[in-house]
Amino acid sequence: MAGNDEVYVEYHRIGQIVKATAIDANTGLEVSIQGPANLPREHLRRVVVAKLKYVLAKKKRPRGILA
Repeated sequence: MAGNDEVYVEYHRIGQIVKATAIDANTGLEVSIQGPANLPREHLRRVVVAKLKYVLAKKKRPRGILA
């Protein structure tokens, strides 16, 4: 996440579960996680943003047998 590191985070409670979604403002890439509804939002935010960074870095890696 270089340059403009703006990330949108949404939370949707579904019964005893909260679905947290992070969206990269530059690429529109979206990732989600689920956790217990009693977990602090800050914890969910840290985890979903870390997952977004992982997926963005993975997309930048070269593909192929020799990579």
